[in-house]
Amino acid sequence: MKIKKDDKVIVTSGKNKGTEGVILKVFPVTEKVLINGVNVVKRHMKANKATGTKGEIVEKSTPIHVSNVMLLDPKDNKPTRIGYKVVEGKKVRFAKKSGQVIK
Repeated sequence: MKIKKDDKVIVTSGKNKGTEGVILKVFPVTEKVLINGVNVVKRHMKANKATGTKGEIVEKSTPIHVSNVMLLDPKDNKPTRIGYKVVEGKKVRFAKKSGQVIK
């Protein structure tokens, strides 16, 4: 998977198309990523007497498929594809649009 944690991405398709965010967590087995504020759903939480919590409705982000996001180019902040090249004996990611190395 070419997208990593803490990458700045933009959603390219779905109900959240055009939304930018930072990746919080990556799920490589299911090929999904968790982005803060994207794909928000409401979950009803049951009250629990033992812990003293009340029943409430909680909004939380759910994972989105990695094919629906693109990395933002560090140079001009536009969507770009990702490539790999070897620099000084190390394999690094680079933005195909600008050619700039990504952290």
